[in-house]
Amino acid sequence: MIGATTTIGNAAIAAVVFVTAYLVGSFPNAYLIVKRVSGEDITAHGSGNVGAMNVRRTTGSWRWFGIAMAADFLKGLAPVAVTKFVVMGSVALLVQPWGVTLSSVSSQWSLNPFYYVPMAAVAGAVFGHNYSLWLAIVKRHFMRTGKGLATGAGALLAYDWRYFLAVVVVGLTVIAISRYMMAGQVVASFTVPLAAILLRSPDWIFATVMGLVVYAAHHKRFLGLLAGKEPKFYVNDRQGPTG
Repeated sequence: MIGATTTIGNAAIAAVVFVTAYLVGSFPNAYLIVKRVSGEDITAHGSGNVGAMNVRRTTGSWRWFGIAMAADFLKGLAPVAVTKFVVMGSVALLVQPWGVTLSSVSSQWSLNPFYYVPMAAVAGAVFGHNYSLWLAIVKRHFMRTGKGLATGAGALLAYDWRYFLAVVVVGLTVIAISRYMMAGQVVASFTVPLAAILLRSPDWIFATVMGLVVYAAHHKRFLGLLAGKEPKFYVNDRQGPTG
């Protein structure tokens, strides 16, 4: 039986990790890159999102797209990797999928907030990217700033590399076949819970929630895709819808 003091302490750790990962995820790499390169406000161009593809739309540069993508990926990867290493204290367990770790412990893991700490890091990083505190300060109001794909991918790689591989393979395959990036992004968001269920991973509920969070950020444009309003390979400014 887990003591009340231990439970409260682990819950506090999970909360601190969430906030820390949120602050890291909130860092507006794409916004700062575009400001530096062109002096423009990225939110006034393309889809209005503060993400790598909108850096391409705003600057017209694939090089800056790659830099922004890598930066967003790292701000998801770093908090989760550091968190897993600190709580587990082992490089081997850092690489081990968190679902495998959960399967190897007592069935009572769900009652111990300690096992939610890496999940808190993933959620914090994704929410931070999608709703940046730093941009809220700049803009003086909260708004959705991203869709969580690159940051979420980085977080998934550290959290459970099996989920990461599933998302990359399925997402890129759908994009290659359909020629619609939005289609691949939406399918990728549902690939995470599907992979968790097929792998019989104990964290399938968490995977489902995160998949829905990412889908929610794409919902408006996905409806536009179904209505025929989404262009194929939306890579240029003023080529497609905002949102």
